[in-house]
Amino acid sequence: MIRAVVFDVGECLVDETREYGTWADWLGVPRHTFVAQFGAVIAEGRDYRETFQVFRPGFDLYEEREKRAAAGQPEAFGEDDLYPDVRPALVRLRADGLWLAIAGEPPLPTRELVAGAAGVRARAALEAGDPVEAVRIHLRDIVRVPASMVDALLADRGARAACSAFAAAQIADDEAIDALGVGIERFAGLETPTTLIEGDQSPAHLRERLSDLAATLPNARVVTLAGQGHVAHVVAPAVLASAIRETAGQVLRA
Repeated sequence: MIRAVVFDVGECLVDETREYGTWADWLGVPRHTFVAQFGAVIAEGRDYRETFQVFRPGFDLYEEREKRAAAGQPEAFGEDDLYPDVRPALVRLRADGLWLAIAGEPPLPTRELVAGAAGVRARAALEAGDPVEAVRIHLRDIVRVPASMVDALLADRGARAACSAFAAAQIADDEAIDALGVGIERFAGLETPTTLIEGDQSPAHLRERLSDLAATLPNARVVTLAGQGHVAHVVAPAVLASAIRETAGQVLRA
């Protein structure tokens, strides 16, 4: 029996089409042309930012974001960007007695950027044709996994192949998180019940960011998984799932 439904955000609840259009306008190209090129890049498994290079070689997305903001045209999403069926669907699911949640994993730049200078080095490695080194920098210098553990992981041929496959997306994610800017005051008005899950073996900076967020959100609780670290979803999925079920159960019983 289904008692809970968990949603992702981008292109699940939020329609990003409008923002694709504003970027096309900023570049001075037809919107349908930009969207077609964007779709082709994604379909080929490439970094989405390569779309911009097609229309303007050397395009720096993060620099252009700052220019847009300075020009009064910041990149942003709001309630109007929700897909039209989101609200009716959520209302119907709640009316049917289901517990609803939105899941997310990214760390936040609460006191300092998440990637910072290390992100620049990771991007340089990726563009130099070394995705494994890019992931090494990500794990060692951004996530801050001990270097010996990272080296042991990447000594495995299968792990290196997997890293090469997701390196571009991972580095793009790091950069997108840093693009939020330092600070989390924007979340102070979010009254939705929120459960923040950490492991007591997680890197200290990740636990610090989680603590900052917990102190900012008005209706947050922290669950600490004993003996687990940043990859609990890989090494102990049942433990993580149990924590999520417990959270869902508390809400359902309330």
